[in-house]
Amino acid sequence: MSTQIPSQPVGGIDDRVSPWAVGLAVFAAAMMIINGIIQVFVAISALFNDQIYVAAPQYVYSFDLTTWGWVHLLLGALIAIAGFAVLRGQTWGRVVGITLASLSIIANFLFLPHYPIWSILVIALDVAVIWALAVYQRD
Repeated sequence: MSTQIPSQPVGGIDDRVSPWAVGLAVFAAAMMIINGIIQVFVAISALFNDQIYVAAPQYVYSFDLTTWGWVHLLLGALIAIAGFAVLRGQTWGRVVGITLASLSIIANFLFLPHYPIWSILVIALDVAVIWALAVYQRD
């Protein structure tokens, strides 16, 4: 007589889902966590030493760099938290992750004149995260 152990979710992600879907969810979660932490570092540098960024006085969407620091700090912390929720397999984490990545795209578009290469890189990363979270389906 042998007893079978029922299939249990590992780390919050159901193992009956295709490996590609799980891989995309883990990729999105890892990128969200990394993006969130780096956004916090960008925020700290904007808050404590705003001379590091280029001033753009003729830009239509010009805000104080301290304001941008607070925006990036808040977005970064929330994105990292949502990334941990996605890693645990929480549905709300995916919804919040897509929403926050969308807000991050908008914020980094408006931040383009201050740090253009970094902003474009984060926008591309956010698009990849949105795609990975949107195609992941738990059956």
